[in-house]
Amino acid sequence: MDFASLMKSQMAATKPSGGGSDTGKKYLKRSEIEAQREADYIREQAELEKARVERIDNKRKRDDEEAERNREREQKKRRLAEESKIRMEQEAEAEEAARRKRLGLPELVKEKGETLLKDGEEDPDEEELFSRLQDLNEPRRLFGESHAQRSRRYRKLQALALAPKLSDGPIPTTIELVAEKDMKVPASVPSDDDGKALLLRQIASYFNMLLTEWSLALSRRPADVKVSFTGKQAYSNYTLAVSNLTPLFRQIETSTVKPSLLAPIHEIVSLAQQKRYVNANDAYLRLSIGKAAWPIGVTMVGIHERSAREKLHESEKGGAKEAHILADEVTRKTVQGIKRCLSFAQTRWPPEDLGQLMG
Repeated sequence: MDFASLMKSQMAATKPSGGGSDTGKKYLKRSEIEAQREADYIREQAELEKARVERIDNKRKRDDEEAERNREREQKKRRLAEESKIRMEQEAEAEEAARRKRLGLPELVKEKGETLLKDGEEDPDEEELFSRLQDLNEPRRLFGESHAQRSRRYRKLQALALAPKLSDGPIPTTIELVAEKDMKVPASVPSDDDGKALLLRQIASYFNMLLTEWSLALSRRPADVKVSFTGKQAYSNYTLAVSNLTPLFRQIETSTVKPSLLAPIHEIVSLAQQKRYVNANDAYLRLSIGKAAWPIGVTMVGIHERSAREKLHESEKGGAKEAHILADEVTRKTVQGIKRCLSFAQTRWPPEDLGQLMG
C-alpha cells in the first residue's frame, strides 16, 4: 500500500460517524452558546423554585398541624376550666342553700340559667349592663366573661360603692366619728334617740382618739425600749385594749349597747375628759364590781342553803336586779379595755391636780 492510500484510510477512521452523512459542526456560534447557557440557567432556577415551594408547603403543613394541636389543647384546657368552674359554682350554691336553710332564710331565685338573684334584685339586659359598668368607670366586658359573670361583677361593684367606708383608726369602724372639739359628752345620758346616737358617736370618737395617741406614743419609742421586756409588755397592753374595745365599737355601730352599760361608760368618759382619773377609776370599780355580795370563807357548812346565799347569784338572773357584769365575758373584757385606756390617758393628758392620778 502506498503512502497516499494509508493517509486516506487514517483520515477516514478519524472522522465522526454521522449515519453515513457528515452532519457535525466544527464550530458553534456565540448566540448558540448563550442560548444554551440561558436554557441551563432557567432549568436550574426552575429546580430551585420548585424545591423552595416544596419547603414552604412542608413548613406550612407542619405549622397547620402544630396550630391544630395547640387549638385542641386550648379547647381541652378551656373545657376542663369550665367544668371545674361549674362544679365550684354548684358546690357554692349547695353550701349557700344549706346555710340559708339552716338560718331559716328564703331560698335564692335563679334566673336566666346562671345568675343567682336574691329577693328584690334585678338582672339588666346586656346594653343596660354595659352602660352601668361604664358609669362606674369599669371595663364593659372582660375576656371570656359571660352575661351572668358580668352581672355578678356589677352587683359586687355596686355593693362596694354603696357600702359604708371604714375609718382608718386602730379599730376600723363605720361609725361617723366627730371632731375633737365635739367629743365633750353631755352631763347625763340623753333620753331621745338622736341624743343617744350622738353620745355613742362621741364615746367611739374619744376611744378612737385615745387609741390613736397610744399607738403614736408606742411608735415614738427608741428601738432598744421597744425590744425590752417592759416595751413588749406595753405593746401587749395596747393590743389587748384594742381587742377588748372592738366589741364595744360593734355594739355602737348597731346601736345595741345595753342601757345598764351605757350609763357607766358615759360617766367614765365624762370624768376622764375632765381629767378626774381617780373618780373615773371609782366609776370603773362600781361598773365592774357593783353591789354584788362577794363570798368570803366557807359559804355553806350544812345541807341547808342559807337565806343570804341566793344574793350571790343575782347577776345570773339578769334584768334590773343584776348586781355586776362579770358574768358576761365580752363585757368584762370591754371594761378591762376601758381601764387600760384610763391608765394611758392620765399619762398622755396628766391632770392639774396630782391627787387625781391613779396609783
